[in-house]
Amino acid sequence: MTTETSTDIADFWHFATTWEVIADDVPERIALIGDQGKVSWREFDDRAARLATLLDEHGVGPGSKVGLYLHNGNPYLEAQYAVFKTRACPVNVNYRYKAQELVYLLDNADAEVVFFQACYAERITEIRDKLPKVRLYIQVADGTDAQVEDAHDFDEVIAGYAPAARIPRAADDLYMLYTGGTTGMPKGVMYPTGQFGQYLAAMGAGGRGLALPTSIDELREYIAAVTEQGSQSVSLPACPLMHGTGMWLGCFVALSSGGSVVTTSSLGLDPEQLLAMVSEHRVTDLVIVGDAFARPILDALDAAAAAGKPYDLSSLKQIASSGVMWSQEVKAGLLKHHDLILADVMGSSEGGMGSSITTRAGGVETAKFELNEGVVVITDDDQLVQPGSQEIGKIATSGFVPLGYYKDPEKSAATFREVGGVRYSFPGDYATVAADGSITLLGRGSACINTAGEKVFPEEVEEAVKRHEQVTDALVVGMPDPRFGQKVVAVAAATDGLTETELVAFCKDNLAGYKVPKAIVMVEHVQRAPNGKADYKWARATAEAHLL
Repeated sequence: MTTETSTDIADFWHFATTWEVIADDVPERIALIGDQGKVSWREFDDRAARLATLLDEHGVGPGSKVGLYLHNGNPYLEAQYAVFKTRACPVNVNYRYKAQELVYLLDNADAEVVFFQACYAERITEIRDKLPKVRLYIQVADGTDAQVEDAHDFDEVIAGYAPAARIPRAADDLYMLYTGGTTGMPKGVMYPTGQFGQYLAAMGAGGRGLALPTSIDELREYIAAVTEQGSQSVSLPACPLMHGTGMWLGCFVALSSGGSVVTTSSLGLDPEQLLAMVSEHRVTDLVIVGDAFARPILDALDAAAAAGKPYDLSSLKQIASSGVMWSQEVKAGLLKHHDLILADVMGSSEGGMGSSITTRAGGVETAKFELNEGVVVITDDDQLVQPGSQEIGKIATSGFVPLGYYKDPEKSAATFREVGGVRYSFPGDYATVAADGSITLLGRGSACINTAGEKVFPEEVEEAVKRHEQVTDALVVGMPDPRFGQKVVAVAAATDGLTETELVAFCKDNLAGYKVPKAIVMVEHVQRAPNGKADYKWARATAEAHLL
């Protein structure tokens, strides 16, 4: 997709306006399927409009920020739609945050309203005095008894309020996603809503061989064409909607073409439940986060097949992943069960960078990607990495560059900057460029281990460790070393009594000597964040507890 300013983008690509058109054109099609039941597009629009009336009453409008402190489910998407309807900006809130982290995030975001899961009522009560900017709390019932004083009940608002009138909206209304990154406090990555809506809609249009609409009339023709093709998506984001992978790939892409989103509010990964939902709801697109999700899903498929009760995957056309390593061995295992597309998307909250497609007809090596248009690899002294040179550089994308970080001009200037007259986003990932122009992802520079002057990227070592058939997961960190400055240490979970000595010997056959872990801490389970991303803080603490 070519670079465009927000003024080049039609206002109808604002999420709320696009969805209103879809709701009018396919009102009885199912939009949401969750623990709360099925919601048609007409009901989706109506329920969001009633919530928007309450927001309007409390002065929510262009530029307002609204926190979504919710689990996966229909209410998350309905609340977000309501926020978009008022031209306000939804703020994703990590439901694992404790009181101090919540106060920081909601204060930093200037949140005026908070939608929250009832099970967090006690925490909201604890912190509300520290959030003077928040003037409205809306509670989503989940079977718990806790209540927040003066909070509005989500379902009662929908039952008791009339739907808000539709309003014109601007393509440059703000959209923002808070990302924790690998270091520091969470940062709000800012986008023009219209440009972002168009960017994600283009993914759906391109995958169907259809032209991207340039007017509302063409949008209606596009939705009709998707219906005629029978290609409307039924998407199941297995990861949390509070993260970009779950919301962007799992929800926005499907909704922008009039599809359906399936969710479960169950916390944690339940592969058997996910596979049962794929069968029951005829899911076409499953969204995961790398091996942390794919390995348990593969294990469940293997176990079901061995028991003579395989899951019905006949509707499933694609599994998409973004955020962490997805190994080729696991992809191959999945393809034994069903012929589908495995789309490994390389990207972050700061921008999309490339992709890798694997099918039964063929695939590529782990962590090897084809670059998106407008993406290059640039050395630390701002020179383009030449294909085949073996130089290491940072990935930079010019195709779709965020506006910056909310209220953080210093980090914005470092991450979103010009090189050679072109404005790039530098998410922080390092890579090499092969002679054919493809890249091999090495990892984040902030997690890079410097051992005796050699750079070692944890993701590369993690992948080598996980190639052992008994290893279920692994994380790699750098630990202090009096001789080399840092040493490579792995924290790994494995089956059947695999020993540290055996695993180190295996790594020596797959890695250069300086990359081989000098120690491996064997654990029962490798802890990760809810979205499957690496929890290096936990891994480092675990390594320190065993080695220091």
